[in-house]
Amino acid sequence: MNFTELNLTRPILRALEHEGYRHPSPIQTQAIPLLLEGKDLFGCAQTGTGKTAAFAIPILQTLYKQRQAGAPANTLQALVLTPTRELAAQVTQSFKAYGRYTRLRTAVVFGGVGQGPQVAALRAGVDILVATPGRLNDLIGQGLCDLSRISMFVLDEADRMLDMGFIHDVKRVIAQLPSDRQTLLFSATMPKEITTLAASILRDPVTVAVTPVSSTVDTVSQSVYFVDKANKGRLLIHLLADKAIVSALVFSRTKHGADRISRTLNKAGINAGAIHGDKSQGAREKALADFKAGRTRILVATDIAARGIDIDQLSHVINYDLPNEPETYVHRIGRTGRAGLDGIAISFCDFAEKAYLKDIQKLIGKEVAVVEEHPYPMQIFEVIPPQTRQRPPRADRAPRAERSPRAERPPRAERGPAVAEARDKAAAPRRKRRR
Repeated sequence: MNFTELNLTRPILRALEHEGYRHPSPIQTQAIPLLLEGKDLFGCAQTGTGKTAAFAIPILQTLYKQRQAGAPANTLQALVLTPTRELAAQVTQSFKAYGRYTRLRTAVVFGGVGQGPQVAALRAGVDILVATPGRLNDLIGQGLCDLSRISMFVLDEADRMLDMGFIHDVKRVIAQLPSDRQTLLFSATMPKEITTLAASILRDPVTVAVTPVSSTVDTVSQSVYFVDKANKGRLLIHLLADKAIVSALVFSRTKHGADRISRTLNKAGINAGAIHGDKSQGAREKALADFKAGRTRILVATDIAARGIDIDQLSHVINYDLPNEPETYVHRIGRTGRAGLDGIAISFCDFAEKAYLKDIQKLIGKEVAVVEEHPYPMQIFEVIPPQTRQRPPRADRAPRAERSPRAERPPRAERGPAVAEARDKAAAPRRKRRR
């Protein structure tokens, strides 16, 4: 099948041709016709299989036809909620690309930056709004964003919304929406909490699950190295000596860890940048832009970037730290092997992380291949507790009277002039330094 068989309008077909799209992915093939009929939809597919186009294309077509029929222009009618800033920016770019010939306006709002330009865009009038929940609720509270005319609502990466604790913010947004609307919920995994949420916001939905739930893309080759925590940096440098790794996204569990890994790689002569929640939005955008443009070979990221990075032909994803939630592993390695391309996912596992690996393999339903031969094999096979200072029980301590007495100090009057002078000088108020 190709896109012309989906009964799309000429402006959208022109845009897809401009983007180099020829054949829809399975999620697009199944979802687009259903959404064009106005049905609510619960979509579950592996990350990297084209979910954004699956909902963006029918939204654009529906609004374009309404505009052709005389609907008012630049009136907010479609809302897309995403969990992260990076994903919001990426989805916005997709809407603008697919709708380049429709004259529909798309705007994005998210935190971490000043709201001035975002408010100005809203006041100028938009048809489609992409937003993160926190900033959107702020604007609603200030009376700067009106959702009363929303007819199409998308909750994207719903499972990540729950993981990041946004469920209450999401419910506050939903409470502002008209009850008569078309609702789309997309998720890469389908835990019980997601099915419960879907049942509460979808009306007689159709379910599209084009791949096994929580599975990983078959085109991604997965392997794991058992290595001690102290040797992970050395192993990473060893692997990156292979020039066949043109670019790699390295995942760290913590923000400090991401910065530390980046510094280690740069000291070894490997150009690397870091992206995480403590960095300003400008710094995050620059690090991502440098990586996409090839100015930086390695990008080290925390899981905040796992859903918002869409890089063409990213060959490698490296899990420096295994995630403690197995679903996160699926999202991480989904950054490679996108749109049917091949990809490689490498994981490092120390002894304390073996339980995480077991959970991951249970979720994805297969064993991850172990690389036996490498320079830094695991040597520690037990969890070593942190060293603590051992004090004897109180009952075993000698009575205070029997302990070694401190040296007795002479009476104040017998301490000599030098000691008294030093004491008086310290007690005198300090003079303020002239600036």
